[in-house]
Amino acid sequence: MTQTEPTIDAVQTLDAGTMAGAHVRTKFASFEESTAEDWAIIAPQIRHTQAMVADRVIDLMRDLKTDHGGFPVDRLEHSLQTATRAERAGRDDEYVLCALLHDIGDTLSPYDHPSIAAGILKPFVSEANHFMVANHGVFQGYYFWDYLGMDGNAREQFRDSPHFDYTEEFCHEYDQTAFDASYTSNPLEHYEPLIRQFLTPDPA
Repeated sequence: MTQTEPTIDAVQTLDAGTMAGAHVRTKFASFEESTAEDWAIIAPQIRHTQAMVADRVIDLMRDLKTDHGGFPVDRLEHSLQTATRAERAGRDDEYVLCALLHDIGDTLSPYDHPSIAAGILKPFVSEANHFMVANHGVFQGYYFWDYLGMDGNAREQFRDSPHFDYTEEFCHEYDQTAFDASYTSNPLEHYEPLIRQFLTPDPA
């Protein structure tokens, strides 16, 4: 893959008519052999790929039900509870989506799960919300890392960030509180339209 992925705006400025040939494939064997015509075929198809993301994200969220990791609730319930708490507190849709997906990487990358959600969300959310998702693991460590022989104050490395208080609040109000087995969360189905709203590209 290239080091810099195309932005949404850059892809949308390409000839939308090329999408009529969405099943057309190029024939080069290496990038060195590729031409401008090849990339005129390839680049617009990122929209076709992105259009599949919402369904895949929903499937990944369902898979969180299969693991609890020793916590009082399974990983799906934790995610739903975090989102539900944020929604009931009046947070906007983008924030609620981030709350919902923040731990989607738990069963894909247990040692660095925030990076999975951050990568999925980055093109669609604000800098503050991306920072919150990308770094919530370190901020969440404030509540328990000391018990594991780790630095519970590791979040202090971000003290000068304009998003420090924002992320601290997310963890304190919604994330670290979302392990209550007696809490009634909204079901995943309640949030499926929200997932599709943000992750499905607009028609070209």
